[in-house]
Amino acid sequence: MTRVQIALNVVDLEASVDFYSTLFGVEPHKRRPGYANFAISEPPLKLVLIETDEATRESGPRGALNHLGVEVDSVDQVSEARTRLTDSGLATFDEDDTTCCYALQDKVWVHDPAGAPWEVYVVKDEDPANPQPASASLPVVAEPSPCCAPEESRA
Repeated sequence: MTRVQIALNVVDLEASVDFYSTLFGVEPHKRRPGYANFAISEPPLKLVLIETDEATRESGPRGALNHLGVEVDSVDQVSEARTRLTDSGLATFDEDDTTCCYALQDKVWVHDPAGAPWEVYVVKDEDPANPQPASASLPVVAEPSPCCAPEESRA
């Protein structure tokens, strides 16, 4: 199943887990210290909560975004996305056999025109031997990136 991923920075993980459990009517799929993810079937969504401190998170919705993504079913789908994005002239960042979000993954990253990092990824092992916490390999950037400008404006 392909689904969109939204990864949010939260200050109070327990309150956030309670809220999103109520909002979507499901309990977290995975819990680790400072981390929770929901595998929601309706609507198809992977919601990731990453606990952070108030200074990092800031206040209001502005600091909420950690990163966005599309979870796919296979390594081939990640490769197809990588080719499509690169062929379209977008700057990509590849991560193969990386441990993130307490899972082994292959992924390709890009920034959208506003600077939000997006990943297309597949989970290869849900519980690897050396799990690592969640992190976005590309930061949210304040200024739109020239990598994402339409082709004619990059000349």
